[in-house]
Amino acid sequence: MTNPLYDALFAPLKNTARPFLTLPDGEQISAGAFHDMLARHAHALEACGLRAGDRVAVQATKSPQMLALYGAAVARGIVFLPLNTAYTAQELEYFVTDCAAKLLLVDPGQTAPLAPLAEKLGLRVESLGDGGSFEALAAGQPAEIMPIARGDDDLAALLYTSGTTGRSKGAMMSQRNLLSNARTLVDLWRFTSEDVLLHALPIFHTHGLFVACNVVLLARAQMIFLPKFDPDAVFAHLPQATAMMGVPTFYTRLLADPRLSRERAGHMRLLISGSAPLLAETHRQWSARTGHAILERYGMTETNMLTSNPYDGARVPGTVGPPLPDVELRITDPETGAELRQGATGMIEVRGPNVFQGYWQMPDKTATDFRADGFFITGDLGVIDDQGYVSIVGRAKDLIISGGYNVYPKEVELILDTLPGVRESAVIGLPHPDLGEAVVAVLAVEGDGPEIQAIEAALAGQLARYKQPKAYITLRELPRNTMGKVQKAALRQEHAGHFNA
Repeated sequence: MTNPLYDALFAPLKNTARPFLTLPDGEQISAGAFHDMLARHAHALEACGLRAGDRVAVQATKSPQMLALYGAAVARGIVFLPLNTAYTAQELEYFVTDCAAKLLLVDPGQTAPLAPLAEKLGLRVESLGDGGSFEALAAGQPAEIMPIARGDDDLAALLYTSGTTGRSKGAMMSQRNLLSNARTLVDLWRFTSEDVLLHALPIFHTHGLFVACNVVLLARAQMIFLPKFDPDAVFAHLPQATAMMGVPTFYTRLLADPRLSRERAGHMRLLISGSAPLLAETHRQWSARTGHAILERYGMTETNMLTSNPYDGARVPGTVGPPLPDVELRITDPETGAELRQGATGMIEVRGPNVFQGYWQMPDKTATDFRADGFFITGDLGVIDDQGYVSIVGRAKDLIISGGYNVYPKEVELILDTLPGVRESAVIGLPHPDLGEAVVAVLAVEGDGPEIQAIEAALAGQLARYKQPKAYITLRELPRNTMGKVQKAALRQEHAGHFNA
């Protein structure tokens, strides 16, 4: 038995002089040097007492060492759990307790604040990165490693969902889940060893780690490895890049910068957006400014990527393209599970080798979220047009039932986002004494914002009365998580008493 994920992604790096990572200061780490780092980290994991099947949790700043740790865990069959750097100690306690992690790796300087938690849980805590205790341990280890045998269905990683509607769930990702998706995307997006990806995403998330890094590794490509998104750094390194993966915020911030032009971006082969909806207007503005059509795709923690606009062919604003070649996708009635006709809005369900194995230690939740025929119920509402392109209407939990009528927030948002003075909108349902739920528009505006009467007049001619907002709330910015998704649950919670008079 081999180790499919290690063999495909990391073994080819060994003893290779070609560049792999370019750091912000211009320093380059060769593929071979990175593999040496990976090997030393693998031995250090074992020195900390971890064996195949054990869990290592990581809450640390993005770095080559953190990426090497991922490869080390894959090589030794250790389950890798990256955690958002914004999580508090209380949230951290839940994750490491739930997965029974044997080791927690954090930034240098964070071990002391976590000492009480470590003592309480009997958890070993080390620091990762330059000057860290784990790095000191790894420095004395051999640069050679024999990967442990693993199968396609062996667990490679745990990724916890955000938990905005309840307890966070650990999505179990197997070697097959990760490798199958990487292979599909390399082929679909035409990545080769000639590519250089401008990487400014975090790597505690499926987008930055399992999409971006796995694709680059499998294609034998290179990465410009930036610690975070910064327009100055992006413009400085753009001439050396052929591709970039980002969230919509990347593109809106670059559009707001006068340095963005066809001359600066014209050489790029591919620009991809995901993790949150890309406004159709942003898509159009980017095309007009740079001559490039952003490629929008759709995925989630439990599945990696599911759909993608085509590399060749129309990249349609407001859609996420057809299903990937090895993904089956259908639209069903959320209540009955019956498949709906083409063009009808309903629940998105998917099946394929990329779909996760289930939720860690939650068999009942796993059983609830999978159909008997193996389709995973995503919780997203969508529609498939006559060209086979999928459009996401919203999360099922965001559906508003007002006076007995269903209102899909996306339908209202698409109109609001085109109106003068509205930078962006989020439509939510709030408790209402007569309607049950009332449609409410939360608007991100500049200055004094638009005249609400003008907005009401514009909507009156385009939407049925029951779909029109009963109230408007204006903000400077909509609340977002680290991947750029608007946090509608937070908006609903904050404004829950709006109609209580």
